[in-house]
Amino acid sequence: MRFVDINSPSTWTNFREDLCSQCTAKCCQMSCDVTLEDLVRLELVDSFEAEVEKPKNIAKRLKKEGYIEHFNIRNTIFTLQRMANRDCIFLDSKTRKCTVYDKRPSSCKTYPEQYSQRKNFCPYERKR
Repeated sequence: MRFVDINSPSTWTNFREDLCSQCTAKCCQMSCDVTLEDLVRLELVDSFEAEVEKPKNIAKRLKKEGYIEHFNIRNTIFTLQRMANRDCIFLDSKTRKCTVYDKRPSSCKTYPEQYSQRKNFCPYERKR
């Protein structure tokens, strides 16, 4: 079994869709940036709040509730909170499957084709 380091793209595998069903979801341990639109789809923010409330106030609330760990005010990007083991808060620790898959953020939908440190490569690690 080869070693995979999520911080070292040179250890990653050329992505194929069939890899996901056999993987330990290493990509779900990486930082996940989301937009306000993603937060509405995730139902963490309602559309009215997204229209009338300042993004920094939304970020403050979501940070207090434990959904985001960082907010970049310059480009209005929120970073989802991760668990102590670095897992995304929406990853089921037993099944290693996304609990919000149908509503997942755009960055997750287009990963690794767009939002990846090494385009079309992923930190695939086979389930044991």
